[in-house]
Amino acid sequence: MRMFRRSAVVSAALITSALALTACGASGGSDGSDSASGKVEGQVTFQTWNLKANFKKYFEGVIADFEKKYPDAEVKWIDQPAEGYPDKLSADAAGGTLPDVVNVSPDLAYPLAKAGLALDLEKAAGKYRGEYLDGAWQSQKMPGMPGVYAFPWYLNTGPMFYNKELFRRAGLDPDRPPKTYDRLFSDAMSMAKKSGRKIAMLASTPSIEDFGRYGVRLMNTEGTEFTFNEPKGVELLEHYKELYAAGALDSQALTAQAWSAGRKFEQQSVAMNPGSALDLQNFKKDAPSLYRHIGITDAVNNTGRANMYVQGLMVNAQSKVKPAAVAFAHFVTDKKNQMAFAKQVTIFPSTKGSLDDPYFTKEDGTDATRVRVASAGSLKNAVNYTPVPLSDQMKTVLRNAVAKAVQGKQSPKAALDGAVAACNRLLATG
Repeated sequence: MRMFRRSAVVSAALITSALALTACGASGGSDGSDSASGKVEGQVTFQTWNLKANFKKYFEGVIADFEKKYPDAEVKWIDQPAEGYPDKLSADAAGGTLPDVVNVSPDLAYPLAKAGLALDLEKAAGKYRGEYLDGAWQSQKMPGMPGVYAFPWYLNTGPMFYNKELFRRAGLDPDRPPKTYDRLFSDAMSMAKKSGRKIAMLASTPSIEDFGRYGVRLMNTEGTEFTFNEPKGVELLEHYKELYAAGALDSQALTAQAWSAGRKFEQQSVAMNPGSALDLQNFKKDAPSLYRHIGITDAVNNTGRANMYVQGLMVNAQSKVKPAAVAFAHFVTDKKNQMAFAKQVTIFPSTKGSLDDPYFTKEDGTDATRVRVASAGSLKNAVNYTPVPLSDQMKTVLRNAVAKAVQGKQSPKAALDGAVAACNRLLATG
């Protein structure tokens, strides 16, 4: 399991199955009710996503505690491998065998919610809303639909690493890395000029998250159309085109993968790059000259809010044990159990107050705590910028459009207009 970001895509089969179920009149709950009131009893099937191999003892303990609290309920735990998880959900959705509580990311919950297979927790369990960070709760809303369709579970975000020595050589303050995009662009130009185009500030082109952090409206309020081609989106892409022409954006950024961008940063030909605690440990071992000059900061943004990656627990709206299913999903995601999970692996709780715990605020001199403290601080008011309906196919459309614009093969406006049109066609036919 990749705890930083599991980029499972909603497969075409899952969307097709969900829409077919909608057409057949499927609605929330076997009794047509969103109510989760009643006695907590019966067997709850609980499905996780590639967690059993590493966290068997933890989940068995949580389940035992729940069954002790509710002696008339029991939990049957199912763990699915990472590979093919969307297809498994598709098969369960089509066959009416979806478990009572299901581990999903928002993109996987979306078609299930549209099909009436995800319980609206705003209605069924709204009393728990105040226990979760606002951004985490909001991340489980679905475009064009009222309500919330999963309990927020664990979160993550990525800090930004930067090379203090490269900043110093460029005449930039090594203790004041850029926080806004205007500063980023200005500092990037200075660095490229000062280094004779040998040092670039960045090694990758903007993703949809960058558009969000820049302040671009990514979709309309109804969730029916993408809008990232609005003037602010064009403005962002024009800046990246200028960076590329000036050598402030690495020459291989158009085809860069996360690992290749990381290698450029490790080789000290790029001054800033996102990363994790594992990267920091690797720098210490493999690139000690870089490690000595590492700075850690939040990802640049114009909104004052970092990006959040989030997982959730969805309750099957057709569950025959709704009270027990809701109780268990809430139990797993409550403050106590999320905090215990966060101490076993590098993730962060979505519950209010948890990030103020000394575990997330006090450094002990290790690389792990340096990154953990930096990340936790940014998550308190973070949001999930990636639109829920944005598929991998749509991301490829955007990436290709950005590449054309950055190279000057197409104007930023024409490139984004084309990308939005293509994504909206995919959205309409999905």
